[in-house]
Order: sequence, then C-alpha cells, then structure tokens
Amino acid sequence: MSNLAINSKRLLQRSNLRIMQQRYRCLQHRNKDYDLIVIGGGIVGVASAREILQRHPYLRVAIVEKEPKLAAHQSGHNSGVIHAGIYYKPGSLKAKLCVEGLHLTYAYLDEKKIPYKKCGKLIVATDNDEVKRLMDLYERGKKNNVPNLTLLHSEDEIQKIEPFCQGLKALWSPDTGIVDWAQVTQHYAMDFKTAGGDIFCNYKVKKFTETEGEKIGAYPITIHGDRKHQMLFTKNVLACGGLQSDLLAEKTGCPREPRIIPFRGEYLLLAKEKQHMIKGNIYPVPDPRFPFLGVHFTPRMDGSVWLGPNAVLAFKREGYKWSDVNIFELIDALRYPGFIKLASKNLGFGLKEIIKSAFINLQMKDLQKYIPDITEYDVCRGPSGVRAQALSLNGELEDDFVFDRSAGHNLLAKRVLHCRNAPSPGATSSLAIAKMVADKVELEFGIGNKHCKRTINLQ
Repeated sequence: MSNLAINSKRLLQRSNLRIMQQRYRCLQHRNKDYDLIVIGGGIVGVASAREILQRHPYLRVAIVEKEPKLAAHQSGHNSGVIHAGIYYKPGSLKAKLCVEGLHLTYAYLDEKKIPYKKCGKLIVATDNDEVKRLMDLYERGKKNNVPNLTLLHSEDEIQKIEPFCQGLKALWSPDTGIVDWAQVTQHYAMDFKTAGGDIFCNYKVKKFTETEGEKIGAYPITIHGDRKHQMLFTKNVLACGGLQSDLLAEKTGCPREPRIIPFRGEYLLLAKEKQHMIKGNIYPVPDPRFPFLGVHFTPRMDGSVWLGPNAVLAFKREGYKWSDVNIFELIDALRYPGFIKLASKNLGFGLKEIIKSAFINLQMKDLQKYIPDITEYDVCRGPSGVRAQALSLNGELEDDFVFDRSAGHNLLAKRVLHCRNAPSPGATSSLAIAKMVADKVELEFGIGNKHCKRTINLQ
C-alpha cells in the first residue's frame, strides 16, 4: 500500500474517532451529567474551564452562568487594560501571574487575531513625595521582571511620549496594552465549546444538594437552578462566582468570610475634540494611605478615552448606578464588621469620593495634575463597573487569591471548591490563573491521577 493511501486511511480513522468522541459527549450531555461544573461565566471561570478541558479532553465539563450572556459583570465592565505587573508585591501570586499572564495574553491575541493596541502606560509623579514612591515602584517592577520598564527623568522625556502630560518623573511601560476583555472571554468560550464543553446561561444557582436515587454513586452533587426542573448532576464543582462568590460559598456550608463588598467605579468620557491629547494609559503613583489606586486616563479600542474611576460603595451587588438599590444587600454590607472598620479608617477618603461622584467639576483637580488643558467642559458622565472586593472581618482588603472548601465531612465539602477572590489584574492574568486553578482542581479532586482517568471504549 502506498504512503499516500496509508496516510489517508490514518486521517479517516482519526476523523471517525473524533466524531465518535463528540457523539459520546453529546449523549452524556443530554443526560446533564458532568465530571466537573464551573459556576460563573466571567473571564476567570471560562478560562479555567477551558484549561481543564484542554488538559483532560475526555472529561465532561460545563459552565453555568446566571446571566443571559458571559462576561456580563466585571469581565465586561472594566477599563480594558492589559497590565504589565508593576504595582504588585514581589513574590506575590499577583506579581507572578500578571507578568506570566501578560505574555500568555499577547500570544493568545495574536493566535486568535483578536484586535488589541500595545499603547503603553506612563505612571507619573507630580511632586517630590510621589517621586520617592515612584522610585520604589521602579525597583518593584524590576523585581517582578516587568518587560522593558523604563524610568523617565524629566518632563521633556515624559512629553516625548505624552505631549500634553506634565510631571517630574515617570515610569514608562511600553508593553502595557488595551483590549476588549469581553471579546476575549467569548474566544475562551469558543475554545471550550470546540473541545466539547457545554455552557448554560440563564442558570442561577439556587442550592446544592447531595444527589438522590440512581445517580448518587456516579454524580453525587445536584446543582439546582431557580427555575422549575432546572437540575444538573456532577462529580465535582468549581465556583468562580465573582460578585456572588461568598453567597455561593455559604450555600455549601462555608463561612461568608471573606465577604464580598461591591464598590462601584464611575468613569468620565473625554470629548472627541480632546481625545488626541491622550496617546496611551496615564496612571498616578499609588498612595499607600488609601485603599484604591485613584483616577487615570485610559484609551479604549473604540477610540474613546475614559477618565477615572472613583470608588464608592454600590447599593446593590450589581449596582451600576446610584438608583440601583437592593435594600437587603445594602444593609448586609453596612452592618458587616469588616466594612465598618474599613470605612472608619478611610472616612475622609470615602466622603470625598462620594462628593466627587455628585459633582464632576470636583474630579477635574485630580485629572489636571497630569493634563492641565482638560476642563470640566471637556468631559461627561460615562460608564461604570462594580468591583467584587473581598474584605476580611478585620477590615483588610484581600489582595490575593482565596480558595475555600466547607469544613464538613459531607459530599459538598469534598466535591465543591470555591475560588473566592480573583483580584485585579484578573483579566490580564486569566490564562495564568487558569493554569493555577486547573492545578488546584487536579490536586483537590484527583483529576489526572492514573486511578481517576476514564477510559472510553469507542469500538
């Protein structure tokens, strides 16, 4: 037999094998039985599901999302920045995963031909105190292996990059970029579905129970939706719930802490006539006295420029406007001891943020430190996002990842793993986070062990 005939036969056999595998998966999926269900259709949940299924293609994996679409909240309501990893404490998970995620992200965007702009970022010091902190930040960036990070020593050097920006010194990160993270999430989802995964939108998890009846041995966990007869059966669960993560954890017997407190970040939009003044990202030097970064200038993929955000308590977990109020969620946040302690330590900062939210002209002072030619007449109210801030009982912001399982000895304790906190820069780090989460899932659930691998007879 000729080599051409042999190769053709092998290709046909591989094609038939793939078809049979897909038919097998479809048959099992119709039964709504899974090896793993990932709860949460944000970028971290979808990236993790994708990574797990690509590592273990014979697993039956599904994503459930309570909204009609993926990336409906934090993943679709953010500034769209691809961060380089400058700010984070050397040796921390955030520092490691952000820098790793930066490289993985650009490789993925190029592979999938997803539009992005590597427009760079300036972190600008405008007084001598900020210069001292900027130098510390420069050393931190070098320890984190941030690529191509450069120190600019004068306003002339700053204005070669941003002609309308003023400052004493600055850090220049040319590898910082911008992208539409909701679009990236959709590409992760397409990879996941191509690999055989299922996605269920409009599936709000009401409760978890131990399975009853004939499925109890094979699929011990039942996930109930809030609609009649909405049930899925699974061996294991990974919860990446974002703004709902503490509530999901509570449904499986975990404590609420760290509690999720929603903070809304409101942006202003720069008038089209002034958009030419902003070439790339312009950021402040962080002030360690305050819990949030402060306002910055962010160009977008559509050509618009966002200014902000501020940081105010949202009156609803998914409250993007002042009029979005859920009285029960608001009282739940206000009476939490961790929030009371945080608010008492930052009372002045919080009141200023609320006042600035009400009066646009009061936000201009912060913006004009960097671009003095922008006035209140050049801006209007823009979009907003809500940050799922994990907060400990003692009022400290959880700054790294938190994984949790119930302390009990029942099936829920053994089979449900919660990713309680995936802080910024979660989107940039998503592919690196997914690798870490997949490692954690393999360890906690024994997936990938030789005794746990499933073999399928396709004859």
